[in-house]
Amino acid sequence: MKKIVIFGATGNVGSYLTKYASGFFNKDEYQVVAVGRRPKADVFSNMGVPYYSVDVTKAEDFDKLPNDDIHAVMLLAAQIPSYMKDYDGGLYLSSITMGAYNVLEWCRKVGADRVIYTQTVFDISLAAGPGKLLAPNTPPAFSYTGDHAMYVIAKNAALEIMEHYKQEYGIKKFVFRLPTIYSYSPYHFYFPNGKKTKRPVYTMIERAMRGETLEVWGDPSYSKDMVYVDDFSQELCLAALAERDGGFYNIGTGNPISLREQVETIADVFAPASGRSEVVYRPELPSGGGFLMDIQNAKDELGYEPKFGCRELFEAYKAEMAIDRFASLRMKAEE
Repeated sequence: MKKIVIFGATGNVGSYLTKYASGFFNKDEYQVVAVGRRPKADVFSNMGVPYYSVDVTKAEDFDKLPNDDIHAVMLLAAQIPSYMKDYDGGLYLSSITMGAYNVLEWCRKVGADRVIYTQTVFDISLAAGPGKLLAPNTPPAFSYTGDHAMYVIAKNAALEIMEHYKQEYGIKKFVFRLPTIYSYSPYHFYFPNGKKTKRPVYTMIERAMRGETLEVWGDPSYSKDMVYVDDFSQELCLAALAERDGGFYNIGTGNPISLREQVETIADVFAPASGRSEVVYRPELPSGGGFLMDIQNAKDELGYEPKFGCRELFEAYKAEMAIDRFASLRMKAEE
């Protein structure tokens, strides 16, 4: 039976990808295997997905993994800026660059057919702008300063290593550039520039649940891609089956969501019985952030069709909030 191995399966995005993949592939032909650094991840057993604890920075840990019929490897394992409490650029190099090398060496040894890799959109952040659609082949354009610089450098180095393994050993290379991927987590904080901060989307959801006033800052028509994790997962799973030797794709929706639609939808979806929040527009206050992603080649070459609009995204958040599916992976370890 062919195996789909997901490195980084215990991360917020990786856990939802693993759930999606467990229902996507024909179980008579494919087995999904979850890999993460945590010692245990019992949540995957209910999905029928075996779990292995592997630190990608340690080559010897890969001996724990199965080594037969490895078809596709999805590589999400990485230290990311949003969860780095105390800056250490070396963690990016060890987890991302050396981690990719160790994964690719294992792929070479076990005869994996392909690697599916998640690249950051910050590699082209300087090319972005209001209303500008970013093509998959946009040349690198990133800042060499700030808390994302070493992260991007480590990611770019991993891509070069992947290209070497493709040309030298024939391992197919599928790369996906990610903007923000939206998925509910019971852990509502992140660490921009090392400072613990509540994510704005959760602040707004909590206000909406209490029926408090919501504010739209800046130009209410400003739009960006808001990608729900299941659409992201669909793209990667399609790449695992594609009859191609690789490709470079954007993760996106093709249907940008305005600030107005985002806030009005949150007010609707999370309205309490006592009444919906009033939405107030504050064009004089600053806003921004986000990207517009060209996904045409993913549609043409992989058959990708995004399914989640703004309402579907927040309805999915609401449903996940009710069951806290991955609470055992998020809480305590990230406090």
